Amino acid sequence: MFGKVAADMLGLSDIGSVIGPADYDKVDADDYVMHEDDEKIYFLIKSKSDEYCFTNKALIHLDGTSAASKKRMLRRYSYHTHQIANVLLETAGTIDMDVEIKFDLGDQHFSIDVHKKHLEPLKDLYKALIRIADLCHENEIALENARHSLEVASATFGRSASHSGSVVDAFKELNQAAFDWLTSARRQYCVKDFGFVFERYIHN
Repeated sequence: MFGKVAADMLGLSDIGSVIGPADYDKVDADDYVMHEDDEKIYFLIKSKSDEYCFTNKALIHLDGTSAASKKRMLRRYSYHTHQIANVLLETAGTIDMDVEIKFDLGDQHFSIDVHKKHLEPLKDLYKALIRIADLCHENEIALENARHSLEVASATFGRSASHSGSVVDAFKELNQAAFDWLTSARRQYCVKDFGFVFERYIHN
């Protein structure tokens, strides 16, 4: 117990380690991965009080108050509803024991200290998070352009249909076509599974 309290006082309990795939089933976060829905762990950082589990669909954070406490708060942040931004990687100085990866997920800010011996795999995570952030931003712009194009097409068609005798039928057809088209655009641009990104950049 004294060792855990001392680690908290010195700040050592917050320094995490990168856990390899062979040990994913030994961490608590694995119990909350939706394996039934093809969710998969791609990167995992564990300290004495916290676990940061990066899956193809979300960050699962087991938030511990301290190394001396067994209480945990489970939080899940889906990438498609919590956009990744401001990804930073701070390398270690000469006497530092840790490196630090920082990023925002929606309105939540994360700053994770990791032992400097894990810098190389942390670089892979940095690349993956940067790429996911870029893809989400690009898709957001593309979806907004799609909505704008639909509005222009709808307005143009509405003006021409107003001069015909079958306005109601034309409106129904337009409404259905717009719904189908926007649904297709959402499927294309609202990515929920980023396994392809992690598989490209993560080499642990």
